[in-house]
Amino acid sequence: MPTSSYAIRPQLSSTEREPLNAFSELTAQLLFHRGVKNNHEGQRFLAPDYDRDVHDPLLSKDADKAATRIIHAIERGEKIAIYSDYDADGIPGAVMFADFLRRINFSNFIVYIPHRHDEGFGVHTDAVEELARQGVTLMITIDCGSTDVVPVTRARDLGIDVIITDHHEPPLVVPPAYAIINHKQKDCMYPDKNLCGSGTAYKLVQAILAKDRRGLKEGHEKWLLDMVGIATLSDMVPLVGENRALAHYGLAVLRKSPRKGLMRLLSKLSIAQKTLSEDDIAFMVTPRINAASRMGVPMDAFNLLATEDEVEAQVHVTRIEEVNNERKGMVASLVKEVNKILRERYAEHIPSVIVLGNPLWRPSLLGLVANSCAQELDRPVFLWGRDGDNVIKGSCRSEGKTNIVELMRAVPSEVFTHFGGHAHSGGFAVANEMIHVLDAHLNEAKEREGAREKVQGESEHGKQIVDMELTLDMVDWHLQQEIARLSPFGTGNPKPLFLLRKVTPVSVRKFGKAKDHIELVFKKTNGNKLSAIAFFGVGEPWADTVSEGVSLDLVASIEKSYFAGKTELRLRVVDVV
Repeated sequence: MPTSSYAIRPQLSSTEREPLNAFSELTAQLLFHRGVKNNHEGQRFLAPDYDRDVHDPLLSKDADKAATRIIHAIERGEKIAIYSDYDADGIPGAVMFADFLRRINFSNFIVYIPHRHDEGFGVHTDAVEELARQGVTLMITIDCGSTDVVPVTRARDLGIDVIITDHHEPPLVVPPAYAIINHKQKDCMYPDKNLCGSGTAYKLVQAILAKDRRGLKEGHEKWLLDMVGIATLSDMVPLVGENRALAHYGLAVLRKSPRKGLMRLLSKLSIAQKTLSEDDIAFMVTPRINAASRMGVPMDAFNLLATEDEVEAQVHVTRIEEVNNERKGMVASLVKEVNKILRERYAEHIPSVIVLGNPLWRPSLLGLVANSCAQELDRPVFLWGRDGDNVIKGSCRSEGKTNIVELMRAVPSEVFTHFGGHAHSGGFAVANEMIHVLDAHLNEAKEREGAREKVQGESEHGKQIVDMELTLDMVDWHLQQEIARLSPFGTGNPKPLFLLRKVTPVSVRKFGKAKDHIELVFKKTNGNKLSAIAFFGVGEPWADTVSEGVSLDLVASIEKSYFAGKTELRLRVVDVV
């Protein structure tokens, strides 16, 4: 990508700079462009505080009612079902809630996580009927349930009270649940609408404890934040407001967490627990949790995170690694197949929305493929297959501008039998007789006013934003520490990007077992070397053009590496231009 594809942020004007005069030029610039406009807001952003930033749980609609019902169920010894989604938001939430019940010495509960391929997302009538047969009288959903009118109605008819905790967009007609804790409900006054599913479930735990500590010491619930932290960092919710505090404290707990399975997994991945970062979660832990459900064994991920037995922990780690490797192979094969179809079908013209499917494709793997295609082709992608019940299901991903849920809402109601998700990521099911018109309806909807692009990514006239231009000599530990104060980074708080012009590598090498990573080494004026790492860089367009002694322009972030127990300051390559 040419340097002209990048726009460097202009320096703050004196009017913009003055309210942030307590901070350095760089910190003020980074804060300002993250919506932080004055010193007071800046201090709050840089120093998350649990007591200040985590809101009163009883502000949530139905929180008091739900907490009271759960307390009564515990006191009466009712059988409770924890029913969670099967991804890296729902599964940690199920672990968190189960852990909470154990900590208050309640054991009459079961955990149900639907099979991604055979059952799909959400609450299912068959599952509800099975739970009723097992004597369940109270069901608590985590990261699902907001759109499941029929199954929740069936649960009510079978004598099961359902408490929904969810963060997906609620429909116009909500299920007849006993209580619904979803901050996106129009009449919910909770001040933060951006919590993930596990974060929403944690608010229910807080609400219970606000009414009755059940013998749990004050503040002990913070040990549950390791799971909330994983979910918050995994689910791509904005890392601002309460989410920033939950991610910050979640990482702090994760670095000390005594969970046997987590410790074994980190050891297997050669990640030092005490320096665990948001990148370690997003790129190493999250894919393995999701792999379990994509390959049909979501309880493996639950058991890995929940077990208190050393031997079981090792068994689960081994199993998770096996299914993750299997998942990698299947996804790689699918990507090749999808790319081949794209080249053949859209050689002349690529539509505004890409829709592809094959009855032989496994729906549980399509989200990863759709995400890859959406980013590469810069447009929404919908991919579908057939599940174990012969139902057409799929995943969709946005290119970062189109609101996927709004796009699906703009399609005639008879097309989708079910859909849901977030602005940039979703899932759907399609009536058999409608699959052949899905493409046309989505592209028509994309052109209508109601589903036009909602630009939420950072761009300026189509250019990628770079925070500042640097020289090699400016990259030092002081700069890294200044940037690190804004972590954890993620959605809504991206890693700062820097442009280094006309830098010349003194060496270029490929490394890793498959030789698919690239290291560029530069030399500063003082003779010190600085590495720039591009993981899986071999597949990038620039990979064959970089060479020792040839000047280039580099877009990169700055990071502290702990590889092999060695602390190193380095650059993480974003692009070579």
